[in-house]
Amino acid sequence: MVHQFRAVSRSPHLNVMCNAAFKAARGLVRDFGEVEHLQVSRKGPGDFVSTADKKAEDTIYKELKKARPSYGFVMEEGGEIAGEEEYTWIIDPLDGTTNFLHGIPHFAISIGLQKGTELIAGVIYDPIKDELFYAEKGGGAFLNERRLRVSARHQLQEALLATGIPFASHSVEVRSQFQKALQLVMPQVAGVRRFGAAALDLAYVAAGRYEGYWERSLMSWDIAAGIVLVREAGGYVCDLQGGDNILETRSILATNQNLQQPLKDLLLPVFK
Repeated sequence: MVHQFRAVSRSPHLNVMCNAAFKAARGLVRDFGEVEHLQVSRKGPGDFVSTADKKAEDTIYKELKKARPSYGFVMEEGGEIAGEEEYTWIIDPLDGTTNFLHGIPHFAISIGLQKGTELIAGVIYDPIKDELFYAEKGGGAFLNERRLRVSARHQLQEALLATGIPFASHSVEVRSQFQKALQLVMPQVAGVRRFGAAALDLAYVAAGRYEGYWERSLMSWDIAAGIVLVREAGGYVCDLQGGDNILETRSILATNQNLQQPLKDLLLPVFK
């Protein structure tokens, strides 16, 4: 199911972003319907998924370019395109590609907007569940038409966390750090989940479904929109060294306000 356009009061920027996500989602949902058949073919679905990715990105690019021709772009497939203004779109047309490839219905479109060095708006759309997460600096965070707040839980033992497991291609150091972090965190919390889509992990923190999320070796398009969502939902975001250089260090810790310090105390010794 792809979200129907509804009469919701959003800013011009958010309207442009949501419309681009909805348009790209139609193609992704159609392509996802083909994955099941491709799974059993000799060729396999890899090339098909890469085509689906590029088609979705092309749709988003054209929609945003038409609406704001002077803005720049940072895209997973298309790279960086400088703009004439200080605004930059940061786009992941298919976050959760491996899930998509295996026919697992947990993936999303993520579009962030940066003004200078500041992230000011984000849209994350899960077309299978028809969940549209969006936020703008100073305007709050929303799921469809409902206002979002991060979880109010304040005990680690009640906390459900999300993370990302390093791929085999990551360095020994990255994999070793992850194992150490997991060994420290797991005995302290109610559970740790790995669902394979960083944008949705952040959206779920904003929605109070998770109490926290951490990961490293990420790209700006994985997390730009989600950072805005978590902050506007009353949450806390830093890098894994405890600073604000999230896009530069390519690492993130997102939590509610109650658990930011306990989780930092657990994780920072590993990632320093």
